[in-house]
Amino acid sequence: MRVLLGLGLLTILVPAVFSQSPTKILKTAEKAMGGERAIRAIQSADSTGTIKNVSDGSTGSFTMKTGRPGLYYVKYDLGGFEHETGANGRSAWTRDSRDGLRTLTGDASNGFQALAAFRSSLWLNYKRDRAKLAAAGTATINGKPANVVLMTTGKNVPIKLYFDKASGLLVRDEIPLGDAVQITDYSDHRKIGGVPMPYSMTITTGPTALEVKLDDIKINGRTDVAQFEFPKISNEPLPEMPTLLTEVRANADNVEDLLDTYSYNQKQINREVGKDGVLRETGSETIQLSFYKGNRIQRQIEKNGKPLSEKEQRKVDEDVQKRVEEIEKDVAKNGDKADRETERLRRISVSEVLRASKLINPRRERFRGRDMIVFDFEPDPSYDLSKAESMLKLIGKIAGVVWIDEKDKQVARVEASMADNFNVGGGLVAKLKKGSSFMVEAERVNDEIWLPSVADINVSVRVLLVKGLNFNQVMRFYDYKKFATEVKDAKVGEPRSNP
Repeated sequence: MRVLLGLGLLTILVPAVFSQSPTKILKTAEKAMGGERAIRAIQSADSTGTIKNVSDGSTGSFTMKTGRPGLYYVKYDLGGFEHETGANGRSAWTRDSRDGLRTLTGDASNGFQALAAFRSSLWLNYKRDRAKLAAAGTATINGKPANVVLMTTGKNVPIKLYFDKASGLLVRDEIPLGDAVQITDYSDHRKIGGVPMPYSMTITTGPTALEVKLDDIKINGRTDVAQFEFPKISNEPLPEMPTLLTEVRANADNVEDLLDTYSYNQKQINREVGKDGVLRETGSETIQLSFYKGNRIQRQIEKNGKPLSEKEQRKVDEDVQKRVEEIEKDVAKNGDKADRETERLRRISVSEVLRASKLINPRRERFRGRDMIVFDFEPDPSYDLSKAESMLKLIGKIAGVVWIDEKDKQVARVEASMADNFNVGGGLVAKLKKGSSFMVEAERVNDEIWLPSVADINVSVRVLLVKGLNFNQVMRFYDYKKFATEVKDAKVGEPRSNP
């Protein structure tokens, strides 16, 4: 019995004694690299060398540039096949001899921008960028033991970092880029500016392995931001941007009016990054939405993938009826001055954000089989928001990329994030944190309107100076139906299955 108890205690205590926390592993790595101050002193790097495809032996030139914050550029030529990709802090793009030039979207965009931020700043800003760390055990890399740290970014990109136990240096990272994971092994470290930097890399993506040998690394040279922007390769004239935005704003008003005649389903999926760094679903809710006299009506029909019980549904329907009656009384009493919930919801729109933004690098692209005008945007410091209502001032903090359907002059997709913190009530009521992000994509419905199909929201907010809240949600919109009658007279049917 004593032996068994001893073994049991040993099993409990050994991991606690010998495992290292992720923050300690990172601090060890920083020390091995000359310290945090030395690493931060390297603001940019310009690396050149050669690249080789391991499978067919083809070789070519290789260029990599990094800069802060989040600037990254790579270009190489392998046997006549050109590849070029970059990130500018607002969007990411890629170009190659096979698929041409395009802006990255979704997981591919998030992954590449996470890679860009990591290449330019490593893990030094993980707290500011709302990333979470978790110990991920140990591994053997090229025959040597390594400690593994999982760093999940604020946009839910899991980055695995492998640190050599003996030297403390980073010897591998794994970063998902859409459907594939890019694995980079590092070796042949030489000191540049007092910081050991790898002159040899093996980059593996799926079945393709590329060996990079650097000849030269220059640090802290002049950074030309234009090198990281979307390349200008077409001479086709673009529409006048002020005219385009005027048409988009006008169409946005028409869309709001049309939306009042539609009902649809919205499934909200809540997610959370656990202590192990893994993103998991924590619950879901499905509601039917429609409009009544300018007011949004919500009717819950599912919770965690299951229909509500008969009792729960009856209570929900009673609440909906009460809401309709409240609207009726308000309209009867106040007429045109009646409170309209949708008016409050409409106050911050994509078109308003664009009006207060600098529009950068407009270009033409194909997206979802249609011609789009795409451009990056960032806050315009010259735009006067001094007289705007409190929440409207939020638009002066948003940066990202937007896709506008060239024919319909409607927003088809927007990816954006907070370029700076936003205080509500001077920060006493709440603070929306820098890096909070959202993506909304729309689809064409009934050849008359672009309506949301999916939204990805990742927001971090501090409330009343104390409580920090994270909203990590995916929302899917489907089963759009157009009604000629008001919601209280329309029969609400059961939803179709969400595809």
